[in-house]
Parts: sequence; structure tokens; C-alpha cells
Amino acid sequence: MRNLKTALLLGATLALGTTACTKPAENAVKPASPASAPAAAEKASPTLVTVNGKALNAQLLDTFLQAVTGKPAAEATTEQRDALLEQLVNMTLAAQAAEKDGLAATPDVQSRLDLLHMQILAEAASEKYVKSHPVSDDEVKAAYDSEVANMPKEYKARHILVETKEAADAIIKDLQAGGDFAKIAKAKSKDPGSAAKGGDLGWFSAQTMVKPFADALAKLEKGNTTTEPVQTQYGYHVIRLEDLRAPSAPAFEEVKDQVKMFAQRKKLQSYLDDLRKTAKIQKTG
Repeated sequence: MRNLKTALLLGATLALGTTACTKPAENAVKPASPASAPAAAEKASPTLVTVNGKALNAQLLDTFLQAVTGKPAAEATTEQRDALLEQLVNMTLAAQAAEKDGLAATPDVQSRLDLLHMQILAEAASEKYVKSHPVSDDEVKAAYDSEVANMPKEYKARHILVETKEAADAIIKDLQAGGDFAKIAKAKSKDPGSAAKGGDLGWFSAQTMVKPFADALAKLEKGNTTTEPVQTQYGYHVIRLEDLRAPSAPAFEEVKDQVKMFAQRKKLQSYLDDLRKTAKIQKTG
């Protein structure tokens, strides 16, 4: 059975790649262009240290702290602030050396700087959109209901696995003549995992089975057996569907936070899709 929590978390992860965080060290090393650092913000943030004339201010340290720790800068200890300020000094020295050697003008470094610049702006734009377009409680509940409704059914089935179509055809004839499925499975099935249990596979989701098996199972009604052998890479199967049920889902409150994240990112993805519709995108390669 697919776990709803896992499905929601995966959906949230796959729904949007543009909000991936850049690496902390790369964020800190990337030099800010004059246009990207408003003069008012520079004046408002006190300088903590100067490195060869380059001022490193409190805002820069706070940004670095949050990137490294994943927590608000206000939660950092004095020891953390001191240690990361020393890292900023070292990175500044390394960046200055790179500038002196002309590395910023090389194609490789320039493309990496361009990519980081793009990632940071994309992340900022995404954060702004999320803040101004929060999902409502109704949207979260609707997302939960939709996910629950789309959860795959669970099946309880038996099967008999043989090597040839002729052997499977013969077994189907025996069953149609009143043969006992479990006894035939124990005697003739080549599946070591289920033969001793009369072919019993227990409860499972169709997604856990190879496609030809799952497709044949979906066509069966409860209590029926396939009338034609089902071929897979393992051989030929005779399948009987014994029961089916809807999977149990976790309570809404239990997964509400994950669902909210999924719904928010889905909304963000829709916004990006709309941007693509009005953009001029020309592929030349």
C-alpha cells in the first residue's frame, strides 16, 4: 500500500525544483553586484569587519548563518556567530584572490555565478509568491481528499506460476473443471514465496506487481480467475482475485502540515506555468 505521508512528501518534492536552496558556501562567496545591494540596506546594517577595504556587515553574517544552520540568525549562539564570521573573512580573502587572478572572467566561473544569481532571485520570487498567496484551510482539505481518493486499491489474490503457456492452459482447464486452486498451486507453482501457501500473495497494491500481472488483476472481479495465462518475465501466471479493499488513510490532522506544503507548492507551480505561457522561450540547441 502506498503510504499517504510518503506520497504527499514526494509530491511536494517533485512539484517544484526552482525553490531548491543554493549551497551556503556558494551563497556567501558570490559577490553582490551594485544593483543587487541597495544603498539603504548597506547603511542600515553595521559593519562587523573590514577585509582589505571590503566591509562585511551584520546582514551578510545573518544571511550566512541562516544558510548554514537552517535556522533564524537570531537563534545562533555567540560562538556560532564568531566562527562563521571567521569563515566569511576567509571566503572574502579567497574571493579577493580569485578576483585578482581574473577568475571571475573565466567562462566556467562566470556561468556558475550567473546560475547562483538566477537561483537566488528565483528563490526570492518564490518566497514572495508563497507569502502573498497562502493556501486556505479549504484548499488543504481538498488536497487531502483528492489524495485519499486517488490512493490505489489493495488486492488479496493467489497465483500459480509455471514455465510454459501450455502448462498454464492445462491448469486453467483443471480449475474450470472444479480443481482446487490452493492444492494445484502447492503441487505445480514455481513461485517459492507463495507455492507452499497455496499461491496466497496476501494483501498488496497493484503497483508492487509487474505491469502485466497488475493489468490482469485490475480486469478481474472478486472470486474470478484469469481465463488466459498472464505472461511476465517470470513465466506464466494463473491469477485468482479473492478480495479487494480501499486502503486506510492517516487522519487529516496527522498529515495536515505535509498536505499544506504540497498544496502550496502546487499553487506555486501553477503560477510558474502561467509565467511560461506568457514568456517567449526559443530553443536553439
